[in-house]
Amino acid sequence: MGPVPLTLLLCISALAVLLSAAVDDPTGDDDYTWPQRKVPLVQEKQTVHLGSSEFLAKPQTELHGICGIECQRGLPEPSLDDLEQLLSYETMYENGTRTLTTVTIQELNVSVDWTEGFGLRSRRRREVYGMDTRFTIADKQYSFKYPFSTSVKISTGCSGVLVSPKHVLTAAHCIHNGTDYLDGVQKLSVGVLKERSRQKGKGRKGKGRKGKGKRKHKEEEEEEEEEEINENIEIGEKQERKGKGKGRRNRSRRSTTSEQPSFRWTRVKQMQVPKGWFKGISENVVADYDYAILELKRAQKTKYMDLGVVPSVKKLPAGRVHFSGFDDDRPGNLVYRFCSVSDESNDLLYQYCDAKPGSSGSGVYIRLKEPGKKKWKRKIIGVFSGHQWVDVNGMQQDYNVAVRITPPKYAQICLWVHGDSSQCLGT
Repeated sequence: MGPVPLTLLLCISALAVLLSAAVDDPTGDDDYTWPQRKVPLVQEKQTVHLGSSEFLAKPQTELHGICGIECQRGLPEPSLDDLEQLLSYETMYENGTRTLTTVTIQELNVSVDWTEGFGLRSRRRREVYGMDTRFTIADKQYSFKYPFSTSVKISTGCSGVLVSPKHVLTAAHCIHNGTDYLDGVQKLSVGVLKERSRQKGKGRKGKGRKGKGKRKHKEEEEEEEEEEINENIEIGEKQERKGKGKGRRNRSRRSTTSEQPSFRWTRVKQMQVPKGWFKGISENVVADYDYAILELKRAQKTKYMDLGVVPSVKKLPAGRVHFSGFDDDRPGNLVYRFCSVSDESNDLLYQYCDAKPGSSGSGVYIRLKEPGKKKWKRKIIGVFSGHQWVDVNGMQQDYNVAVRITPPKYAQICLWVHGDSSQCLGT
């Protein structure tokens, strides 16, 4: 084997440094701390039962006619009544039944203009523009390590992020199109990356003690469930890749089968979607509420990421956000990227992070210092919604957008996760 080209060595070294910085807590001149502030108190008011969903909706790859930056800035601040309606939510249970819960909001204070001084910029199509700046995290040294390990795959084809041992934050459009739940949501599952077992296929010998036998039986049932879900996912991915070239398709399967990571799949017990996402509630702000929480049937041992709220991302040093997801063009692989935020409104982050369908629902995070400490901490400050079209000056323009977590949304999501609003009084 001949000498390795210098340019290749430099690329490998740069990637290693980048991933180490993404995983570790390096020291730097980014001297900024997480703001400490009270958040509104969101409390349940009334819950009513609804009919079962028909699960007939089809997913939307792109949203058109969304209220753009200029439109967003022209919208009046929502009144308390409006906000309570937008933050009311629907819960879908495992058996297909639904409930609608209305809420009340106390100690509301959202009169801060987070975006003063930022103007609208010209936009380009940026799913991937020019050089692809995404990184596939295939090395186990990183993929099973925080923060990459918090990323999960949703069986409908999206991504998500663990925000508790049993809760996943994702995009609302991954399970609901604004009118009804998507086909496939009735058996929704979440996949967490796991190392492939070397003992796969080997039988278990001996009955053992009674308690041990029950535990083994439960483990066998869980493994059978995971295998069934994995088969369904693989069938769906193969169907999606059909028609993209027979020669390429076969080569792609051979090259990805041995390298694809394995997932530990868990069924979703229930899911919650804010009423602000539903069509007919407020057409101008529907994109602002493109988020949902999935509660899992089994708690995960994987470390999760906390939620956070920041007044402005652009005003932070570097103004940079990060997220990892499972982009469709790299089946089964975790893909990481980072970029600077170009513009922001009170509820949306506009950026040009390279992304493909499948990364929707990823948790957008930043890294700041904890108050009074030198330790760095990552927190989720938004949900990647994806590529969207908006009306700007009467013309359709496109961009990649993330829904930011505002104080009221933080309080609502915290209530969904903890079930007790008293645990959600501050960030």
